[in-house]
Amino acid sequence: MTLTLLHTAQVHSATFDALRDQIAPGQTLHHIVREDLLLRAQTGIDDALSAEISALISSADGTVVCTCTTLGPVAAQAGAIRIDQPMMQAAAATPGAILMAYCLNSTLGPSLDLLEDELRRTGTPAKVHPLPLNALWPLFEAGEAEAFAIGIAAEIRDVVSAMPDLGSVVLAQASMAGAAALLRDLNIPVFCSPEMALRAALQKT
Repeated sequence: MTLTLLHTAQVHSATFDALRDQIAPGQTLHHIVREDLLLRAQTGIDDALSAEISALISSADGTVVCTCTTLGPVAAQAGAIRIDQPMMQAAAATPGAILMAYCLNSTLGPSLDLLEDELRRTGTPAKVHPLPLNALWPLFEAGEAEAFAIGIAAEIRDVVSAMPDLGSVVLAQASMAGAAALLRDLNIPVFCSPEMALRAALQKT
């Protein structure tokens, strides 16, 4: 069965194709790339944009994963899997405070709401520390993936060293996943969304 992924950056198509090849060779992925949706959503999702997102999801083949955190709540209401849902569930189940790094202001609300919902659902008391890294976003927009990941990892490493109570780190956006490999030496889990979301979606196809 086809799995459809709704992206707001072309780079995510290659990311998920590579993950598919590792996890489920032969699985058909259909990529829909709409960069304009995120550009419009950064100033708020109005009724017209919400309807457009919902229509895209409703007309898509098979299970749908929305890989844009900003669009996540609207996409979930339309029946899509939010890319960050499995990751937030895992973070909520991990003891200790959570450092939630993000690179777009429009991501903060949806990400924080979802994480706090998961914490309430699991009954796990945990303090969430949002870490804005907005100054690094232009690197992603310019296609400087390596510099983007290095910058994220460096900022997170500095904060983690000063916060001994942390139990985990969450990379709120799929675009930030490259930093996870650079933080493997931390003594706490660093959660990123693409692989966890793909595995969850494959279970539903």
